[in-house]
Amino acid sequence: MLDCCPENRTCVALLSSSQLSSSKLKVLNFATKKFEVHKHLRYKGPKMELTITQPDDWHLHLRDGDLLKAVIPPSAKHFGRAIIMPNLRPPITTTAAAVAYQESILKALPKDSNFTPLMTLYLTDMTSPDEIKLAKRSGVIYAVKLYPAGATTNSQDGVTDLFGKCFPALEEMVRQNIPLLVHGEVTDPSVDIFDREKVFIETILEPLLQRLPQLKVVMEHITTMDAVKFVESCKEGYLAATVTPQHLLLNRNSLFQGGLQPHNYCLPVVKREIHRQAIVSAVTSGSKKFFLGTDSAPHERRRKECPCGCAGIYNSPVALSLYAKVFEEADALDKLEAFTSFNGPDFYGLPRNNSKIKLRKAQWTVPESFSFPFGDIVPMFAGETLEWEATHV
Repeated sequence: MLDCCPENRTCVALLSSSQLSSSKLKVLNFATKKFEVHKHLRYKGPKMELTITQPDDWHLHLRDGDLLKAVIPPSAKHFGRAIIMPNLRPPITTTAAAVAYQESILKALPKDSNFTPLMTLYLTDMTSPDEIKLAKRSGVIYAVKLYPAGATTNSQDGVTDLFGKCFPALEEMVRQNIPLLVHGEVTDPSVDIFDREKVFIETILEPLLQRLPQLKVVMEHITTMDAVKFVESCKEGYLAATVTPQHLLLNRNSLFQGGLQPHNYCLPVVKREIHRQAIVSAVTSGSKKFFLGTDSAPHERRRKECPCGCAGIYNSPVALSLYAKVFEEADALDKLEAFTSFNGPDFYGLPRNNSKIKLRKAQWTVPESFSFPFGDIVPMFAGETLEWEATHV
């Protein structure tokens, strides 16, 4: 039997420069004949380039060891910074472990890369206020991650008593102005997997914010209209949400069309189409409460295509292309830069990047897989043709 994850049982009507605000849209080789614009990105006519501030990824899994070395180049190429998830084996529960993990990431970076990993701590029932103080003083740790025990990959060491054992650490996070990043699902087996985000909001997140209204929280990889409504209802600057390419483009049919699709399986699982549409509307509205977080989560093919396959979608090579697709189809390219490059650092109180990237309208085919000595990794939308390509200025 193959090795599996036991923890997972459980415009172009052409936009003007004023419309694009700080983004810059260039039209190249303008054709004199008419061209058509289709919402499915089949264009005839001018080539386009969209120049934006280099984005950051506010939710990224880089793994460790050989897998880290294999998957870090696309993230380092496209993003200036990333919030690094701490759910390794063993998890990153101390400041010392976070510093060591950051050193491993920096050593694995391609030469001449300016990518900055922003580290996080893995919250447990044993996390102390003193550890939170140490994390703040380190200058390395930018957030603390809440995994309900058993919710997702390597979450078996997660929280079981948020309002009891964890509460002193949460209170210290308020004092230190350290955000809490939440995997927003309950793990009660009696709750339907498609309802776990909604129940988490009602039974955990809303009561938490009532008790600690000054705690900064990021609800990560939101998947439902319930999450959208809750984030929109809260005070700006204290609750925000990251959004992934998969939850903007896939619904739960994507798990089953043409047979079971393990490479579309992630946690939280993709939901009904009405939820996907609500998330698209939220991120393309211009709201400052939503920002880019890929949740790129690579696993070897053999750990995806097996009984009890791992949850996670490897999207870092295609993420920017897919975000551009979503915003273009919503006629909201003028709002793409804020979502990818401004809202995240503004929420974290960090400066925006000075560097720029280009998103060029050019077809390219996603590789069927990436091969490494330890095995293959299948990316999101493997073998499909995308319409936007990210390049450096």
